[in-house]
Amino acid sequence: MVAFTPAERDAVYKAIYTRRDIRRFRDEPVPDAVLERLIEAAHHAPSVGFSQPWDLIVVKDEGTKNDIAAIAERAIAAAREGYEEPRRSEFADLKLEGIRESPVNVCVTCDPTRGAPHVLGRSSMKRTDVYSTCLAVQNLWLAARAEGVGVGWVSVLYPYEVQEVLDIPPHVKPIAYLCLGYPEDGFPEEPVLQQEGWRDRLEVERLVHEEQWNADRASADRREPTTHS
Repeated sequence: MVAFTPAERDAVYKAIYTRRDIRRFRDEPVPDAVLERLIEAAHHAPSVGFSQPWDLIVVKDEGTKNDIAAIAERAIAAAREGYEEPRRSEFADLKLEGIRESPVNVCVTCDPTRGAPHVLGRSSMKRTDVYSTCLAVQNLWLAARAEGVGVGWVSVLYPYEVQEVLDIPPHVKPIAYLCLGYPEDGFPEEPVLQQEGWRDRLEVERLVHEEQWNADRASADRREPTTHS
């Protein structure tokens, strides 16, 4: 049988539709066996030319997490200044990272030299190594949801400082810094930013184009308000 059974298929879609970006975690360790399964899931992502450009740095040391959290705090403070009121205050109320609270952090990196000098399929689209690494992140994220483990992607960081803290070689680039743990309040029904009124999910019909780009739909997307009255 090529297709999954209905129950198997439904489980895949359930993981996709109920995956959430988690920021608040319980004080409970992630078992080693579970973490190993998540890492294996990440490693089985598709990659351009089967290059497998990712590495995963597992961080549990509190001192290292404190160093990364300090970078995030400065990046968040700088980002906040880019907004005007009332958006600035709304931004300040958001919890954007759970680095210290989560029992495990995982930094996913991309090595653009892996498989070089000739990576099949990358000659005309150089950044497919980064895209491949993001697929590893998504694999880990969906597997984590199936395991009941929450994941939060911390993007408010300065990559070169993360590189220094984790002693990552200069040619290897940090792509994702992930916080892993069991959610403090379970998995919310809606994405957190949607719950907080920061932004709504777009209607998929507006994002699907037939044969060619539909300029009217693109214009409607640009006009969409990002605040709620």
